[in-house]
Amino acid sequence: MRLISKDREFYKAVIRLALPIGLQSLITLSVNLADTVMVGQLGEVSLSAVSLANQFISTYQASCLGIGMGASVLISRFYGGKDREAVKRTVTVMLRFTVFFGLIFTLAAAAWPGFLMGIYTGEEEIVRQGVSYLRLSAFSYVIHGLTLTATLVLRSVGKSGIPMISSAIAFLINLGGNYVFIFGKFGLLSLGVWGAALSTLLARVFEFIFVAGYLFFFDRTVGYRVRDIFGKCSSVAGEYFRIGLPVFASEGLLALGNNVLAMVMGRMGSSFVSANAITTVTQQLSTVLLQGLSQSGCILVGQTLGREKRGKLRKVSGVKSEHGIKNEERGQAAEQAWAMLGLGILIGVVGGTLILCSSDFVISVYRVTEETAAVARQMMRVMALIVIFQSVDSVLTKGVLRGGGDTRFLLLADVLFLWIASVPLGFLAGLVWGLPAFWTYFLLKIDRIICCVWCLWRLRSEKWIREIDAEKKR
Repeated sequence: MRLISKDREFYKAVIRLALPIGLQSLITLSVNLADTVMVGQLGEVSLSAVSLANQFISTYQASCLGIGMGASVLISRFYGGKDREAVKRTVTVMLRFTVFFGLIFTLAAAAWPGFLMGIYTGEEEIVRQGVSYLRLSAFSYVIHGLTLTATLVLRSVGKSGIPMISSAIAFLINLGGNYVFIFGKFGLLSLGVWGAALSTLLARVFEFIFVAGYLFFFDRTVGYRVRDIFGKCSSVAGEYFRIGLPVFASEGLLALGNNVLAMVMGRMGSSFVSANAITTVTQQLSTVLLQGLSQSGCILVGQTLGREKRGKLRKVSGVKSEHGIKNEERGQAAEQAWAMLGLGILIGVVGGTLILCSSDFVISVYRVTEETAAVARQMMRVMALIVIFQSVDSVLTKGVLRGGGDTRFLLLADVLFLWIASVPLGFLAGLVWGLPAFWTYFLLKIDRIICCVWCLWRLRSEKWIREIDAEKKR
């Protein structure tokens, strides 16, 4: 298979899908960067508090993305097969699941914020400031989850521009709110960390009104309306849980594993935590198009294989044989997968180069100690290498293999090496062996290298192309 496709239409389709998603990712990361830089002006304790509190919030976001991406696999197939009713029923299952988990996380953050912060660190002042951030953020969980999942629905049917516009406006709201509430401008009191949480809450409310409002009241591609939430969805529920639950479990266990890594780093001191916050944002900015590329791969492969299903339905009228359609669409999906892999390698190399070239400038933006700056430099050198493997891994696990319906294999791929390699080796390196930051951080991220190699083997086997069929249940 070729890493470069000769099909220009394929690259046009990738750009149409990936560019709006990538721009939205850039905007979201800009929000995170603005939060990090502005809160960082309050000192390393405040930066560490917000960073660790966001680990819990990231777990919830990952759960919502797991719920939404599981639905996206099915929606892409059904949309490619022109089965609008199956699309709507899949959305119904997804939204009910999202609200259920949103309420669980809201209760946890509102009732036990001190316990949650104590999981990540034992430093009392970091816990105190993190508690105030978590308590206020809890009000946004349900609506934020609905926004994230509604965004994935729109992306799956080619409506990536709507969420992008919403994120752009939300970025301005969050940025302005940070300036006013964190530092106490225009005669208001300086609210510090609590002000950062308040501005984020206002931005989340706007995003919900914009994105969910569009899906429920204006969108005609899916044609989903509020009344559909209460409709029947049993015909796709079994298929959703068969395909979607491994995605949800994968994202959730991956987030849980990352939280364990955050616990390890939280016990290595505020310098390591702050340096990790700086490095993470830099890595995300350097590969900003990666999320768009991965999701576009999932959608394109899913829609291609969905056309296979439509071809089987046309077989009755003698248009083409089932065997011919199957081979044609499977072959096209495999070609798309290898071409997406080539793009993932390119983004990884470019991202690693950007990290190396910009590390000193990025670190200088933050008001941190020389010790923290030195740790951040070591981490960035590691990330410049890891990001290449991480890019390939993301294109495969979050993109083409998921679009092929191979979600149970990906559940194993996402979490196995995190738990048997990164977590124990990172713990030993940082808290037992006392290795330098460079090697500690390398071992904390080593699962991405192992997973990358394993998923490349899976791609070659073509066993990742799976049948999805809800028709027999309708």
